[in-house]
Amino acid sequence: MTITFGDLVSSLSALGVDSPRLEARMMLSKILNVDTNAIGTDIAVSCDREAELKQMLARRMKHEPLDKILGVKDFYKSTFVVNSDVLSPRPDSEILVEEAIKIAKQNNMNKIVEFGVGSGCLILSILQDVPQMCGIGFDKSEKAIAVAKQNAKRLGLENRINFEKFDYFNDETPVKTPLIISNPPYIPTDDIDELDEEVKKYDPFMALDGGKDGYVHYRRIAEIAPLILEDDGYILLEGGMGQADMIADIFTDKGLKLVSKVCDLSGIERCIILKK
Repeated sequence: MTITFGDLVSSLSALGVDSPRLEARMMLSKILNVDTNAIGTDIAVSCDREAELKQMLARRMKHEPLDKILGVKDFYKSTFVVNSDVLSPRPDSEILVEEAIKIAKQNNMNKIVEFGVGSGCLILSILQDVPQMCGIGFDKSEKAIAVAKQNAKRLGLENRINFEKFDYFNDETPVKTPLIISNPPYIPTDDIDELDEEVKKYDPFMALDGGKDGYVHYRRIAEIAPLILEDDGYILLEGGMGQADMIADIFTDKGLKLVSKVCDLSGIERCIILKK
């Protein structure tokens, strides 16, 4: 017995996924090792690959995100390795990448630091578009750093970035930089149970947990940023819905100047830009 394209679409539709036909094509592309665009509606999987596809579908039916099943996720202009050790890249974060690239190019910057590097999708996307720039990615998770290193190598950027284990609540760094980026955890602890199953079960808890009110990481980064930013340096932060004003206040209270709050495609003030 073979599994058809229609079988996959029906199962995914019953699960309630947003794009069942696209997900079906992506699964079949992985199994058959062909381009997604080459998957037609008449395609079927032979018996020797059927078990693998069934296992993939079974994982998806448990609400495991497709990118964690496939092991990769498209973000900005590239494809990144992902697993259960890192937050899945979100399209909302691309606005931070775009704004950082603009600032780096306008100011001819050659260095960037990221706090909480995760998969590396943010800093690596910026480095790809700003050839003169090198970077340092900090994270307290050795497993996340391993994923980021893998992505740097895949993109040919391993000679332009260093990754260091660093816990900004306990460690100090002497690094100086003209540009900092961060997408810290910002979900209030008690709200994590209310998140979609795909997020709360399959993204790392510590990449989601923003403390009691969601701002504990911003407060700590706001203490560090003025010390390591060069004069006229910038910091760009990602925040959740309705958080931009509070994030801006936390950093301006530490002496930084608010430059702008930039909306994502959904109209949410997603990227907060400040300057020393």
